[in-house]
Amino acid sequence: MIHSVRFTALLDANVLFPLHCRDTLFWFAHFDLYTPKWSGMIFNEWKAVMERKRIPEDRIIKQLELANQAFPDALTQNYESLIPMLDLPDENDRHVLAAAIKCSADVIVTNNLVDFPMSILSNFEIKAISPDDFLTDTIDLSPNQAVEAFKAMVLHKRNPPLSEFEVLNILRNNGLVNAANYLHALL
Repeated sequence: MIHSVRFTALLDANVLFPLHCRDTLFWFAHFDLYTPKWSGMIFNEWKAVMERKRIPEDRIIKQLELANQAFPDALTQNYESLIPMLDLPDENDRHVLAAAIKCSADVIVTNNLVDFPMSILSNFEIKAISPDDFLTDTIDLSPNQAVEAFKAMVLHKRNPPLSEFEVLNILRNNGLVNAANYLHALL
């Protein structure tokens, strides 16, 4: 199902932090493995997490700006009117589904799968998927391009510089076990 930049994935705030999950998702998008989407409300949640983690304000602003500069078409707008019409187990996640509907996302990439029941999302032809499953499926459909994206990501790690295997271990420690194992097997 995931096969090209025409495949659209709305990235929930909980996959934008931690750093290594976000980096992998962004590098895969940079290599045209899918089209990323988000919303202002998702970025506000991401910003709040970074503030709780005591990341300096200037770094937070830079992170948000860099994401929007790297993917200028990713910001979904004018979805707010849909929010009150949606019913999810956690009301605070309605804005995520509203943005996914508005941007015609195929999937919502989230660690909060329980809050996005298939019985509700199927009405909108959207699925919720974990970042590990999403990345693993993406690798499976474009293994050469995924490896190329991964290697480019590793080359850009300079503070500190890390080897491919060190990055794979970090990904595993961040819950991306299947994706890291798949990439490892392809290296």
